[in-house]
Parts: sequence; C-alpha cells; structure tokens
Amino acid sequence: MRKICLKHLFANDDTRREVNVELARFFGYLDDFANEDSLRDRWEIDPIKWWLIHGSTALHLQYMSLNLLDHVSSSSCCEKNGSTYAFIHSTRRNQITPQRAQDLVFVHNNFRLLSRMTPQYMQSDTKMWGVAGDAFETIEDVGILKIKSLA
Repeated sequence: MRKICLKHLFANDDTRREVNVELARFFGYLDDFANEDSLRDRWEIDPIKWWLIHGSTALHLQYMSLNLLDHVSSSSCCEKNGSTYAFIHSTRRNQITPQRAQDLVFVHNNFRLLSRMTPQYMQSDTKMWGVAGDAFETIEDVGILKIKSLA
C-alpha cells in the first residue's frame, strides 16, 4: 500500500526514487536519523514537532509526513451514517431487511454528495441539506429533502 500511496503522491519517477531513499534512511536509522537526539525525540515529543526539528534532511518525506499528520480525524461521518440508518430503520419501518437499509443509507449519502456538485446547491434551501438532513422524527418532516432535484 505504501508503494501505491507514494506513486499517487509523487508521480515523477525521480522524485519517488528520492522519497524511497529518504524512507530507507528513516526506517534504517541512517545518517541524521541515527542522531541520538533524533532517536530519543521519536518517542518523547509530538510527531509534528519531531518532523519540523529532525526532518529537514528529508524534505519530501518531511512534507508528506507533515501533510498527513495535519489532517484532523473525526467520527462525524460515521455518526451521520448512524443517524441516517436510524431514520430509515425506524419503529414505523422495522420490517426492512438490513441489506435494504444499508442500500438506502448508501443511496442517501451519495445523493447528498452529488447534490453538492450542482450550481443550485449554494443558491437555494438545499444548502442546508448537509447540515440538518438526517434529524427527522417522521417522514412528513423531510420537506427540505423533497425540494432537491438532480435533473
């Protein structure tokens, strides 16, 4: 998987070769990565700070690492799926099969993503769909979902 990721991030063969050399130095504790401070700090300080301090001799690897470490992880997508599933598989519709409910959640979420590609998304009431589109008690309360059309 690392090779696929590197090929995607570094399309140029020469650059990717440089990254592979930097990775070999990092994983092999070679050159500046063998430094006593570098080795001790790997386990003592924040990874972002470590790469800022000790990654300057591996610029491609430093850039990639800082970009990856800078991403925020969140469970909001899972929570949104759970909310959509709870809406679809309610006490009113408890006879639905799990596969059917899963398919409906899939369609619902992809429909939401597709709707964001339309010019009307930011110009009408549908811009609120992604904010409050899942918190409905009954099917009658889904008025904001009804106005969205992909046509």
